[in-house]
Amino acid sequence: MSKIKFGFLLAGGCAGCEMALVDLSEKLVDALEHLEVVFWAPTVADVKYKDLEAMEDNFIDVAFVDGMVRLSEHEHMIKVLRQKSKILVAFGICAALGGIPGMANLHTRDELFKQAYKDTFSTENPDDVYPQPEYLLDDKYDLTLPEFLDKVRCVSDIVDVDYFVGGCPPHHDFVAGAVEAIVSGNLPPKGSWLTNGKSVCDVCKRNPARKGEARALITEVKRTVDGRPDPDICLLQQGYLCLGAMTQGDCGASCLNVNMPCRGCGGPIPGVKDFGAKCIGAIGSVMGDADAAKKLMDKYPNLAKLFYRYSLPGSYVGRMKDELKG
Repeated sequence: MSKIKFGFLLAGGCAGCEMALVDLSEKLVDALEHLEVVFWAPTVADVKYKDLEAMEDNFIDVAFVDGMVRLSEHEHMIKVLRQKSKILVAFGICAALGGIPGMANLHTRDELFKQAYKDTFSTENPDDVYPQPEYLLDDKYDLTLPEFLDKVRCVSDIVDVDYFVGGCPPHHDFVAGAVEAIVSGNLPPKGSWLTNGKSVCDVCKRNPARKGEARALITEVKRTVDGRPDPDICLLQQGYLCLGAMTQGDCGASCLNVNMPCRGCGGPIPGVKDFGAKCIGAIGSVMGDADAAKKLMDKYPNLAKLFYRYSLPGSYVGRMKDELKG
């Protein structure tokens, strides 16, 4: 059997998702018996973008994209990778739904530039000099930078995506299963998330239902800076806003195992189209009284940055905002 030609592109990401793949360790070595890495840029392999552009269409059997789309370079290379690949996987929550960088869509491009290049305490920029896509130096050197686009977008906003993987980054144990599924060809229908189908609550040892206990409404709302949670009691019932009920549990409840509430990086459980909207409904339904709801607003004055922390560009809210502009 010939090896599966594999490619990996880092777009607007931190390369953490690539580290999740490398963290497979011996399992990755075993997988390499079935994979031929033909492109992995710009981080791992000594290949150039032009090498990908020169490949025949559909030359790559399976390609992963890590990271969201913010620069013209990201947009161009994702389009090229799609053209060269038979199967394209949005790998990690940034590629799938926009991730943490997607919260930039709550601000305009000009606001972001002012914050980065003018309004910070450590920045001295009296002439308001900002990066430009083109600059002629000394009248002879034509320097260029990728264009900073108006908003963060998911990979699926640019090209057709075959499969999605959540996580920030995906847990390496789950990645092993995903790679094995790809190698074996045991894949779900196109457009699916590669997931075990369980929520974080389903795999969390704190879940009251797993102990035969009923869930109680919450009357307190806390942040993690307000004290150390009891490691044996459901974080949500202690007042710490945990989004595990709406989030894919492919991580094995890693954050909860170290006493941190789930923030939703795994992506929505199957059947949920808008993660933030589902969170609003679910958290609202467990508020014990109006006083608890007031405490929620006092502790989290900008709920969008909690409920849409990882998914704003891929949400209905994010897309409706663009439609209203149009």
